[in-house]
Amino acid sequence: MSGSTDRAKPLLPIVVLLSGRGSNFKAILDAINNDGLPVEIRAVISNRIDAPALSYAQQAGIQTHALNADDYPSRKSFDHALQSLIDTFEPELVVLAGYLRILTEDFVQHYAGRLINIHPSLLPEFRGLNTHQRALDAGATQHGASVHFVTEELDGGPVVLQVNVPVNQDDTSETLAARVLEQEHRIYPMVLRWFAEGRLDWNDGQVLLDGQPLTSPQQLSA
Repeated sequence: MSGSTDRAKPLLPIVVLLSGRGSNFKAILDAINNDGLPVEIRAVISNRIDAPALSYAQQAGIQTHALNADDYPSRKSFDHALQSLIDTFEPELVVLAGYLRILTEDFVQHYAGRLINIHPSLLPEFRGLNTHQRALDAGATQHGASVHFVTEELDGGPVVLQVNVPVNQDDTSETLAARVLEQEHRIYPMVLRWFAEGRLDWNDGQVLLDGQPLTSPQQLSA
């Protein structure tokens, strides 16, 4: 049966930013293809011209672009060029999927409420890099990943969803990282679905889930 009343809700247009192999990007793409995630990836953009994920995206028929930071005199000018490129695709959400550059304040403010990231720790613990080894060094018994809105504070924006991953006594940073990454692939598409379905919203710095202020992150276990 066809007709205007039967048309599906438009897909959420997104742009993905990444720097490397793009495993979270691939998880999002798999969720689109296999689980009906109502998202359209309009472009994949990298700050590295040799990022392996670019060729994967091209094979999937997705537009790709790479900007070389060495071609720009400052972080601000690079981010201005990046912002201009992103905006040509008119995304409703910009998705950081292993994007390894610190964003400028102007860039973050431009996409306030439309910029999301996944971080391999239970924020606010272990912001920044090398989270798995730092968790082991600290004797943590629980580790995990967090999906959060991006603000000017590094890894400091409101957290939407976290997944807890137990730390085993014989874990190395590599084994712990592998288990956390598996859970990242689970929770990132979940949050994108909430956003696409209108369940997740941002109102003047306040995160809303199902119309209610989200005062603490939603929690899952591995």
